[in-house]
Amino acid sequence: MNNLTKNIILTPFNILYKINPELDLEILFRLKVGYKLNLKSPKTYNEKIQWIKLYDKNELMPKYCDKFFVREYIEEKGYKELLNKLIWQGTNPKEIPFDKLPEKFVVKVTHGSTFNIICTDKSKLDKKDVINKCNKWLKAKFLPCYGEWFYGIEKPRIIVEDYIESENEYGLLDYKLFCFNGKVKCIYVSTSKIGDDSYAIDYYDEKWNYIPLKRKGHKSLGKIEKPKQFEKMVKIAEDLSSDFSHVRIDFFYENNKIYFGEMTFTTSAGFGKIDPYEFDLKMGEWLKLPNK
Repeated sequence: MNNLTKNIILTPFNILYKINPELDLEILFRLKVGYKLNLKSPKTYNEKIQWIKLYDKNELMPKYCDKFFVREYIEEKGYKELLNKLIWQGTNPKEIPFDKLPEKFVVKVTHGSTFNIICTDKSKLDKKDVINKCNKWLKAKFLPCYGEWFYGIEKPRIIVEDYIESENEYGLLDYKLFCFNGKVKCIYVSTSKIGDDSYAIDYYDEKWNYIPLKRKGHKSLGKIEKPKQFEKMVKIAEDLSSDFSHVRIDFFYENNKIYFGEMTFTTSAGFGKIDPYEFDLKMGEWLKLPNK
């Protein structure tokens, strides 16, 4: 379901959010997560994500949830070598220099998690389709009723980056490190599409011990090999997370090299069911919320 359709269906909630954001999130939370939201004394991870959306107005969040502007933060922290090569950036997709691009590359719109085009053979690329998709994505707004106020404040743009070639049978692995008050506590690893076009997601703790969690709609590969530079990845994530009460730092790891992916402050907008519920509570215990 695209954002336009969602916005139409959720119009009453978008209106309610403007009037009473707490009530809006309480209703959506019950519908999506399945239990009553407690904002006065949040206990679970998902409850605390709702609290962060409402009350944690960290001024850095709007800038560093953007895939272009976050590159500045990574450089300031001294990790320029983690950044994938930026080939081009701009706000008009008609200006993308297709003829000068390499045979393989990735096109991204910077304010969304699914606004990506992966090109592995430029000779087969439909340039008009790329331009149309980018124009559509640039206009896309995050659902107001979800309360993720920090998305889209920075003007969205298009970036073109190098394609990272993977030798893994499951494609490029995405390592997502959950940081709580500056400490990595758990990781989930996401594969590219497998077999029937589904994704596999598996969870680990900060010492790479496998955690048998279930994620609806996704498969599991079981335990995979720990990256050789895993400890370095953890150290970098903790450094990058030091300015935030909670953030998920994403990395790719290929050919013994770490690549920075993105920063996410409210994973699944706090509406992702965590099975078992006890782990939702455990993740909540890891997060100490700031003052309003």
